[in-house]
Amino acid sequence: MNAWNGWRVPASGVWSTAAWALMLAFAFLLSGCDRGGAGGSTASQGGFTAIDITGASYANKLELPDPDGRVRRLDEFKGKVVVVFFGYTQCPDVCPTTLAELAQVRKALGADGARVQPVFVSLDPARDTPEILKAYAQSFGDDVVALRGDEAQTKATAQDFKVFFAKVPGKTPDTYTMDHTAGSYVFDPQGRVRLFMRHGQPAAAIEADIKRLLASS
Repeated sequence: MNAWNGWRVPASGVWSTAAWALMLAFAFLLSGCDRGGAGGSTASQGGFTAIDITGASYANKLELPDPDGRVRRLDEFKGKVVVVFFGYTQCPDVCPTTLAELAQVRKALGADGARVQPVFVSLDPARDTPEILKAYAQSFGDDVVALRGDEAQTKATAQDFKVFFAKVPGKTPDTYTMDHTAGSYVFDPQGRVRLFMRHGQPAAAIEADIKRLLASS
């Protein structure tokens, strides 16, 4: 899987008509979710490097079990900046890069790094068993929260966050890959969705955006 400017790009490099429609619809929604509700350069208007989606009507609810079976919700993380990323443990590039970069940013923040909560949502519950998912998440930090629903819950949550994902067949039934939206949602300490952080955003820019949100609490 590759990513261009934060959007998901299929491994094959070929877009279907439906995939193009989904991408364009997502781009339109993001462009119209700045504070004033108008389109334009939301990043420059909000002063963030990431796309400012303050006031968005989506990505406002997350309720899924963690690998231990405990149902986790966004409101339990109030007081922290929460970064929600959708992916899968066998992802070869975007997922580990995103989680490793976030761990780097948290370290650079020093004591404030504890006020940043990464949440990794599996898009591949068939292969991401609770044991595998827990070990994977903890490899990027002991406090990284991993979430795993069943197939129906996964689809519903992805839809709520406007996250696209699709299975790409491999040589055998178990060696498929997943095309998916390559970006993270960032919530402020009050629990409000504020930013869509595109894959490939420099670590220094991510750190600056998170510092600004932490300062707003």
